Amino acid sequence: MTRELHTFKGGVHPPEHKAESSGRPIHAAPLPRKLVFPLRQHIGNAAKPIVEVGDHVKKGQMIAAAEGAISAAVHASSSGTVTAIEPQPVPHVSGLPDLCIMIETDGRDEWIDHAPLDYRTMAPAELRGKLRDMGLAGLGGAVFPTGVKLDPGATQHCPTLIINGGECEPWITCDDVLMRHRADEILQGVAVMRHLMGSTEILVGIEDNKPEAIAAMRAAAAALDFPVEVVAVPTLYPSGGAKQMTEILTGKQVPSGKRSTDIGLQVFNVGTAYAVARAVHHGEPLISRLVTVTGHVLRPQNFEVLIGTPMQTLISLAGERDGTTGVLMGGPMMGMPVPDLEAPVVKATNCLLVQSRELFPPLPKALPCIRCTRCADACPAELQPQELFRFAKAGDFGRAQEYHLFDCIECGCCSYVCPSHIPLVDFYRYAKSEIWAHEKDKRAADLARERHEFRQFRQDREKKEKAEKLAAKAQAARAQAAQDQVRRAELATEPAPAPAAAAPADPDAKKALIAAALARAQAKKPDAAPKNVDDLPPAQRRQIDEIETRRAKIRELARQPLESEEKNT
Repeated sequence: MTRELHTFKGGVHPPEHKAESSGRPIHAAPLPRKLVFPLRQHIGNAAKPIVEVGDHVKKGQMIAAAEGAISAAVHASSSGTVTAIEPQPVPHVSGLPDLCIMIETDGRDEWIDHAPLDYRTMAPAELRGKLRDMGLAGLGGAVFPTGVKLDPGATQHCPTLIINGGECEPWITCDDVLMRHRADEILQGVAVMRHLMGSTEILVGIEDNKPEAIAAMRAAAAALDFPVEVVAVPTLYPSGGAKQMTEILTGKQVPSGKRSTDIGLQVFNVGTAYAVARAVHHGEPLISRLVTVTGHVLRPQNFEVLIGTPMQTLISLAGERDGTTGVLMGGPMMGMPVPDLEAPVVKATNCLLVQSRELFPPLPKALPCIRCTRCADACPAELQPQELFRFAKAGDFGRAQEYHLFDCIECGCCSYVCPSHIPLVDFYRYAKSEIWAHEKDKRAADLARERHEFRQFRQDREKKEKAEKLAAKAQAARAQAAQDQVRRAELATEPAPAPAAAAPADPDAKKALIAAALARAQAKKPDAAPKNVDDLPPAQRRQIDEIETRRAKIRELARQPLESEEKNT
């Protein structure tokens, strides 16, 4: 039974220029002398370096770990030594450098130990974490972390899984060549995705201008133990967009601001499925991809390229020609200019399109908008491009958001049909970047306010605690003072102790007391006699006798009356 196909609004038919690069086999690009790895190769948080300058790394080794929920790791694509961690030119629409890890290769291309994953026995969350740590991100252009995208949500079930082989952008053929030569491995990755998503319906959408890819995918699907429907869709740009492919195959539209899983489906690029197969069945992180090098070169073709390879290396391999006017990463509709050809191939690099005046003549000077609404007719997202242009140009970003600016997929259809040659997409990108910057500033201000409020709360709490401690200390001091006062009062009411007996003033009484004391001492004398004095040496005996003689004189003197007493008598 033939599947009923649907159509989406708008779209254009630019010249395809596919044949230039699709006729050659895949060639492996040689190992470069240096590799450069930007830490921001995916949507979300940049990866965090886990190596230092001077470290020796092996092929497949993680050099930067995922940071946060939406992130992906970065791995060395060959063995060598880390020479720097610093800002370097990167392929980005801003043209600004970004933090990168640079590795000087050693030529050995030595792998780390790696092994397949037994995905059927692993918990889904564990497997998604493994894919995150293996650096997998979408290779269709958005580079959304694959581990996050493979989460079906709370229901743990996503009925429909769509594999996007549309590749509608002119000049690009890497997905076409991948499907022709590696269809089996693509569907091996689809099997893993099906397992994680709990999908029962698998659809593969391919534009009908790729008959060899369609045949190869259908042949590979026939050998599977689960049904996969390979569908040829009409060639119309941008039918390869995720939302457009979804509408063509299912007739469903993803609501504005919603995820595709909210309507029971998910879309993945064929390159992403192939990367999942390499990760699960071979234990290989995402360290290479197919890149189309075409346009103004001698030998347009597709290369298997290590992530981090300088772009100039690929252009030289394809045969650099005089008269080059620039290089785009991507196609002519959605590609971005490459500011520096020493910038590296990243996970999002699907094509290097070398420009010349003959192939890409300069655009005429932009003229005022004539309100012809051709842009609105061509817009596949059913927006009002002329209104978005007006608001973006005026800096009225609030109104631009009201007109669903962020539903724009920047496909370039509006700019392509504009008779005034207005670079409409550039204005939309500018408006989006300004809104993002404003939101970033707002979040920073909100965070600063929260921190200030928390600091005030902490200071108030500390003041309160200090006051409570002082009050408790003062109360304890008052209680102690009260106890002391009660004790003093009790002591004041107690009777005074009897005075000690006075010494007798009578001399006879004094003599009697002295005699009594001597008698007591004499009675104790036998007890105080020294022991063990028998058989002493003569010298010690003489010392003892002398001591006893002195004691006897002292006692005799003690018995005699004092001179003062004799005078009194």
